[in-house]
Amino acid sequence: MDLVLILTLQGVVAIATILLFSIGLAIIFGMMRVINLAHGEFMMIGAYGAVKSHEAGLNLWVAMLVVAPLVAALFGLVVERVLIRHLYGRLIDTLLATWGLSLFTVGVVTMIFGNTTSGVPTPLGTLRIGDYGLGQYNLVIVGVTLLVLALVALVLKRTSAGVLARATMQNPEMIAALGYNPRRIYAATFAIGSGLAGLAGGLLAPLTGVIPAMGVAFVAKAFITVISGGAAVILGTGTAAAIYGVISQSVTYVSTSVIGEASLFLAAIILLRLLPNGFAGRFFKGGV
Repeated sequence: MDLVLILTLQGVVAIATILLFSIGLAIIFGMMRVINLAHGEFMMIGAYGAVKSHEAGLNLWVAMLVVAPLVAALFGLVVERVLIRHLYGRLIDTLLATWGLSLFTVGVVTMIFGNTTSGVPTPLGTLRIGDYGLGQYNLVIVGVTLLVLALVALVLKRTSAGVLARATMQNPEMIAALGYNPRRIYAATFAIGSGLAGLAGGLLAPLTGVIPAMGVAFVAKAFITVISGGAAVILGTGTAAAIYGVISQSVTYVSTSVIGEASLFLAAIILLRLLPNGFAGRFFKGGV
């Protein structure tokens, strides 16, 4: 029974982790149709923001929950104003531009901080369940992920700002005719997605360590999750993350983490072949 419980918790943590680093991309790609290959670098910027501010004396929780998303959001706002705003509706161009941005960002951060691993201690202790243990901080990851999902859903469905953002992505000309500025809405939406990526980077920093190239480990899985989820930011992405998290964690338990990662990509290939429009296109049409 103890083993079943600890494995269940590990599966929940795996799902929450995938959701946490994918939700920002789900907003940027799912809503704005921008292929942001620099998504991992927004996570890295947030992680460095958390680590360096904590090293400067700031409380660790404030560094991870406030500084990390704020730094990434500001960086995203600058990127949107300078680069992305000229490329809306041009998927291939955004792919190439953000790929170049990714390489540029990694290079600049490497020059500033070096190529050594930085990090912060993992807060909290170990949760004991019989003979097994699980870091209590992992449960914090789950709690923050649930809170983020709830807030995103609330904003998109229950606030005028969320409805306006969704309408702008579908018909910017109509929104402009109503007197709103679509460019400002695009910028705000991109900054929010970037900030969520930075939040993920800050929260995962104690678990993964921080190096300039850390984003490479996350960007592929984030894109697979978002594409498999389809246009529904919450329902689609959440369903994809749940399936991939369970598959990866289950295969990892019976074999190795490498094979577990490979099983995730194999599952993605099969699911995308069966559901080319993602889960949203098949099950959650019109959902958020």
